[in-house]
Amino acid sequence: MNGTATHVGDLPSGSRYRIDVPADWNGAGWNGIVLLFSHPVPVPPGAPPWDHEPLIDHLVANGYAVAASANTIFWPLELALSDHPGLLEVVKRTLGPARHTIAVGLSIGGIITAGLVQTFPDDLSGALPMCGNLAGAVGIHNREFDIAFVIKTLMAADTDLKITGITDPGPNLLLARRLLREAQETESGRARLALAAAVGNIAGWHDPVSPEPASDDVDARQRNQFAWFAEIGFLVYFWAREQVERQAGGNPSWNTDIDYRSLLATSINRDVVEALYARAGLDLDADLERLAREPRIVADPSAVDYLERHIVFSGDLGGVPVLTVHTDGDGLVTPDNERAYAEVVRHAGQEELLRQLYVHRAGHCTMTFAEVRIALDVLVERIESGRWPEHGPDALNSAADLLGPEGKELKSGGVAEASFFEFEPRPFPRRHDAAVRSR
Repeated sequence: MNGTATHVGDLPSGSRYRIDVPADWNGAGWNGIVLLFSHPVPVPPGAPPWDHEPLIDHLVANGYAVAASANTIFWPLELALSDHPGLLEVVKRTLGPARHTIAVGLSIGGIITAGLVQTFPDDLSGALPMCGNLAGAVGIHNREFDIAFVIKTLMAADTDLKITGITDPGPNLLLARRLLREAQETESGRARLALAAAVGNIAGWHDPVSPEPASDDVDARQRNQFAWFAEIGFLVYFWAREQVERQAGGNPSWNTDIDYRSLLATSINRDVVEALYARAGLDLDADLERLAREPRIVADPSAVDYLERHIVFSGDLGGVPVLTVHTDGDGLVTPDNERAYAEVVRHAGQEELLRQLYVHRAGHCTMTFAEVRIALDVLVERIESGRWPEHGPDALNSAADLLGPEGKELKSGGVAEASFFEFEPRPFPRRHDAAVRSR
């Protein structure tokens, strides 16, 4: 990109790093702020963390320096956290002193960002986790396991589909996707897919440039849940799970004490399930009883311990101001993750260091460039003044509009108007953190 100086090399661990900074960074081009960017997407060994990333290009063009190390695995918490000191040293050696150092990340990068706050607070001026798995590693993998358990029990009991102990992830995913397509073709299959989505609070809204389905349009909401499953959900539940278990040294999830009837009762999608079961002539109580009778799965304690280290949250922010951003229509990393994080931070008595922004839009990490920049502006003002500025949705949206057409570009592609709004997510279904340990 014109106007950018790029530095690429190797950390002591062997991970590749990349630093992008405005070309005139020794002059007026750099605003003095380093964004330690936790990239969510694994790259091949030996590759830098990104090749072309429009959001990073946009941030550098607007004065920020962006630095990251490369993740080569699906669940990279251990590697990313261990690479942090080396990356920070390279940044200091390359750019010199920074005015502020802010951790930023999306998706799995969001949980890494919150992990950096908990692990290296003295290195950071602030943190911006976006669309992150902020319920922590144990809770989110339990949530995904619950979805897979419902699918296996009600739709794949007589198949070789694996939900733990996956040894051959490719064929396992192919089987899961075939079962998904077949289920979507029947009323009973759609009802049971809706039940699986409901226990995980999967949003009934998928396309970020489409209007949200009406609350009484249960068919549209279920089609959107199916789209979440088909696009990426099943990849996570039935393929990537193998990588998590391999790193953890066993199965880190369990349902020994889980009542799926209770998960449904508190779900954002209970009405969809009840309507589709009634239409299909299925007995919802009978399926819930079947789930209750199904033999439970026990976690490997050492695997749980691994995920607790990489990472669950204590709520201790170490004096670091944290601003989170999430869309309400995220069906991969659901917005109830934010509620879980806020509750453990409140339990630690540090809620004044945390603020949370919500965007009314479908999709995972589908913020506009302007929404990201405005969130950074709020965080920088908090860092420099010691107080959170006023950040109501109307003021934030007006400020985003002033950034012009380029700011309307979505991180995921396409364009949209800024859509900050007031929102409170439902409670996370199975919290596991310093305040609530569910085992």
